Amino acid sequence: MEKLEKRKIRESVMEDYKGVALSNSSCDCNDSACCETTEEISLDNITKKLGYSVDEYKNAPEGSNMGLGCGNPQIIASIRSGEVVLDLGSGGGIDCFLASKSVGVRGKVIGVDMTAEMIAKARSIAEDGDYSNTEFRLGEIENLPVADATVDVIISNCVINLSPEKEKVFFEAYRVLKSGGRLAVSDIVSTVDLPDKIRNDLSLYSGCMAGATSIKEINRLLEKAGFKEISIEPKDKSREFIKDWAPNKGIENYVVSADIKAVKL
Repeated sequence: MEKLEKRKIRESVMEDYKGVALSNSSCDCNDSACCETTEEISLDNITKKLGYSVDEYKNAPEGSNMGLGCGNPQIIASIRSGEVVLDLGSGGGIDCFLASKSVGVRGKVIGVDMTAEMIAKARSIAEDGDYSNTEFRLGEIENLPVADATVDVIISNCVINLSPEKEKVFFEAYRVLKSGGRLAVSDIVSTVDLPDKIRNDLSLYSGCMAGATSIKEINRLLEKAGFKEISIEPKDKSREFIKDWAPNKGIENYVVSADIKAVKL
């Protein structure tokens, strides 16, 4: 992939998620940004399908749940009191705010997002809710604004697939994790090769589909970055909501949500 193409992808993704952040609704489905487009759409329905409990999405601060994502990284992260948690592509901050309760007053949560409008939104919510153990930093997940070996667990929800430089993402994740630190993310992976008409569609890139990488390639990139104890578990049931991200395109035949875990020994 040429440098110009990478920049075009990044700019397209940033512009689409800027639109989501600035809209009054939770998810601007006209931008195909990881959300549903069915008549049955509702924020509670979307969030439940992604794997969040009723308590989680009912108690999340207002505005933080934007209906974005493809899973619930809280389930696989096993976040403990006192830990430092980093959320890659934190958006409105729902996963950060849920994690903040798990780490408690002795812990810390850092959300990183490349969209200034998302950061502004999340910071405002954090201030209003007095989330003193949670902060949001503007930056790219390929160049994290986080010091070496300072993080216990990295979470992310349907964001790494948006990066045209996934190898950099995993190397950066490895860099900032402490020894024994873990990666626990929900993301979209491809189960078969994507046709060019899907792979080259910028709107489907922002929609968390065209940038999907195969399970085999994700495993290779994690190993190359230095990770051990790698586990990638595809969730076939996710095809039920993925098909609504791009109606009538059959996208559910190519991609699926997966729980991805790895450890820095």
